[in-house]
Amino acid sequence: MNDALRIFACNSNRALAGEICEHLGMRLSPVDISRFSNDNLRVQILDNVRERDVFVVQSFTEPVSEHIMELLITLDALRSASARRVTAVIPYYSYARSDKKDAPRISITGRLIADMLATAGANRVLTMDLHADQVHGFFSVPVDHLTAIPTIAEHFRQHYDLSRMVAVATDAGGAKRVGRFSERLGIPMAIIDKRRVSDTDVKQGRVVGEVAGLDAVIFEDEISTGGTLLATIDTLRAAGARSIHAGAVHAVLCGPAIERLRNAPIESIVVTDTVHVPPAKRLDKITQLTVAPLFAAAIERIHSGESVGALFG
Repeated sequence: MNDALRIFACNSNRALAGEICEHLGMRLSPVDISRFSNDNLRVQILDNVRERDVFVVQSFTEPVSEHIMELLITLDALRSASARRVTAVIPYYSYARSDKKDAPRISITGRLIADMLATAGANRVLTMDLHADQVHGFFSVPVDHLTAIPTIAEHFRQHYDLSRMVAVATDAGGAKRVGRFSERLGIPMAIIDKRRVSDTDVKQGRVVGEVAGLDAVIFEDEISTGGTLLATIDTLRAAGARSIHAGAVHAVLCGPAIERLRNAPIESIVVTDTVHVPPAKRLDKITQLTVAPLFAAAIERIHSGESVGALFG
């Protein structure tokens, strides 16, 4: 497998790519990403990929446009170098939030980026916990859609008393995701009535379900500015929750998120490493779990032609 398989990483999350390679017992293949004097990106593949099965790891994190361009140019370079098959491994696909036309004269950018990946040379995509499941259908190439719900659920199973715990969806749109999480743990769930005022501000109403006297676990696909999380904490405290925790797959933590979470009355926040969290953003209350074993298993199964879905059977 090591001879036929190559794994490369662009600059957004090289730590995760390195862990994936460790689990597979192989090295991360070298790639040189630099700039010309006019600020154009330059990518050179420094390993033989002719007729190899190639995977490129890159999350769409800040600076997002920079990281997308790195991935597109890398995919094109690998295609030009005669790679047999190229898989774009995108642990965090941020443009999955741009999945619908909810205002006049805007782009459904999730679909645009999917088209760009295929045009650049991606033969398939491997990603995790898309914000909207329908984004899967935007791609014209095969997509393997992993989930970190079992990983996060197992952490709560091992460290908390589930007999007094309830899973909370921050709005109706997240109910299906939270339902899978609560079913995994065998705990009840509640839903909060939410209205989004702007990109960073939300307005919440009442809680649908019982949370009084219980340990509430807010479950989301991502934490970006933390605005929704803070509003949910206030709503749950007013509803009489005994303690409040949070679980999220993608720790984007942009803008005022860290200051908001540092001062928030929340006991713990559990996230994964789909997004690289720098030391300045690592609060004591944040626990980061690794999804490297899951991505490594998926890559091995894709390479050998086995079922990826069987990982969650």
